[in-house]
Amino acid sequence: MSDTSTSGYPQVQAFFSNGRLTTIPRKAARREQLLTHLAETLFERDHDYTEREVNEALLTVHEDCSALRRHLVVAGLLVRPRDGSSYRRGR
Repeated sequence: MSDTSTSGYPQVQAFFSNGRLTTIPRKAARREQLLTHLAETLFERDHDYTEREVNEALLTVHEDCSALRRHLVVAGLLVRPRDGSSYRRGR
C-alpha cells in the first residue's frame, strides 16, 4: 500500500507537495489527521512489518522516518510488542 493520494483527506493536502510531505504539523489535531492518513495509506491491517519495512514506507513520503514512526506509535496507529520486533497497524 503506497498510494498516499490525499483525495479522501482534503485537509491533509496542504502538507504535501508533489507526493512528498513538506511538514509534520505541530498542532495535535492536524498531526492526528496526517498520521491517520499515513497509517491508512501506507500500512495494511493484519500485517506485521519489520522496522525496516516501516521506515521504507515512511521514506516514500518524508526523510525523517524515525519521527513519523514515533508519532504513529505514540498515537496508537502503529503498535509494536515490547521487544520492538515488529509493527502492526493499530486502531
